[in-house]
Amino acid sequence: MTDITHNDFNKNFLWGVATAAAQIEGAHNVDGRGISIWDSFAKRQGKIQNGHTPYHACCFYYRYKDDLLLAKALGFTVFRFSISWSRIFPEGKGKANKEGVAFYHRLIDECLKLELIPFVTLYHWDLPYALEKEGGWTSVFFIQWFKHYVNFCAKEYGDKVKHWIVLNEPMGFTSLGYMLGKHAPGKTGLTNFLPAVYNATLAQAEGGNIIRSLIQKAYIGTSFSCSEIIPHTPNQKDIDAANRIDVLLNRLFIEPALGLGLPEDDFPLMEKIHFHSKSWRNKTKFQFDFDFIGIQNYFPLTIRHNSLIPYVSASEVKAKARKVPHTAMGWEINPDSFYNVIKRFSAYDPAKDILITENGACFKDILSHGVVEDAARISYYQQYLTAMHLAIKEGIPVKGYFAWTLLDNFEWAEGYNARFGLIHVDFVTQLRTIKKSGYWWRDFLTHKI
Repeated sequence: MTDITHNDFNKNFLWGVATAAAQIEGAHNVDGRGISIWDSFAKRQGKIQNGHTPYHACCFYYRYKDDLLLAKALGFTVFRFSISWSRIFPEGKGKANKEGVAFYHRLIDECLKLELIPFVTLYHWDLPYALEKEGGWTSVFFIQWFKHYVNFCAKEYGDKVKHWIVLNEPMGFTSLGYMLGKHAPGKTGLTNFLPAVYNATLAQAEGGNIIRSLIQKAYIGTSFSCSEIIPHTPNQKDIDAANRIDVLLNRLFIEPALGLGLPEDDFPLMEKIHFHSKSWRNKTKFQFDFDFIGIQNYFPLTIRHNSLIPYVSASEVKAKARKVPHTAMGWEINPDSFYNVIKRFSAYDPAKDILITENGACFKDILSHGVVEDAARISYYQQYLTAMHLAIKEGIPVKGYFAWTLLDNFEWAEGYNARFGLIHVDFVTQLRTIKKSGYWWRDFLTHKI
């Protein structure tokens, strides 16, 4: 048990909850919204556990006022949400959908009314399916489409919204969606992965530039999925395998954004990325002076050499196999690793703010007689906040922490099986029940503990 309290943090520290449109909104075919790649992906048999779909999710589209009141009641000061591209542009481009545009005005206005800072993510994995049919993130026209979308959102909402995240976890959606096929749109292979990486890296910079040019006093960042990569043994083959995974998971997107170019390593896959486009040589093309680096950390990875795995010759040694503490999804619980990740990413540019834009855990919560017991989640947050506070005490400019997530939601390929929320959702009745961890956050943020 930790004795850390809210008073240990600066009074201007940003405490928030993070959400994503595709995971909570529902209303997938309402008020002119177009189909997203996740709507389409859900129709493919076996892609999402138990045949779950995001079509209704948490019905946040209808219940947003009540859900924002819950976030406020728990003591949070920031509400991070994403804009559904296909709700704004049903075909991905062309004429905007006025009903969709109006929804986000209502949502933003409600946040401001409740004194919740609206923190907007422009892209959180739900590309319009109409654009995917034209190649999606692999298309040579993608940046043109993305600039059109970002330009519209910045002009439409920029007088009210000053806090922006350009992309959510570019390594996540390019690898899982365009290399491994485990997430939407379900594409596989290097011929899809390489152009997707190129476009996502360029989109970070282009999106940032547009926001900076159109919105005064904007606070701009992008979020990276970060994991400490640990060799399974001191054997050089395991060390080399871990280094290759580190290049992909931790360095591939942030280094170009900081003007460092693509990671230069003796790694055949990196050579393929380099040779995919000569434009990689122009480092400034991918650079943008972000105000903050968004860190999204859930677990470390222990890696061993495995010659059977193409391109990287590496595989994970699971937490369960190593008999270390882990969540219901098998993700290792390791607050020391969280601390190490914060220190490492802050070393890239010590002057940039660090925001923990996502951190949280999935456990098998127990709902009984209207009470949700989730002591493991409370312990998780206590440990991770303590680790973050240690980094802050050492001078690292961590300016905010956003818990994942407010509501149990549609957790991508896991469907509704994985529960990360501070609030339990009955997906049949849509009844909300605050978990013990939600009450813990309320007490923490209102100085009761």
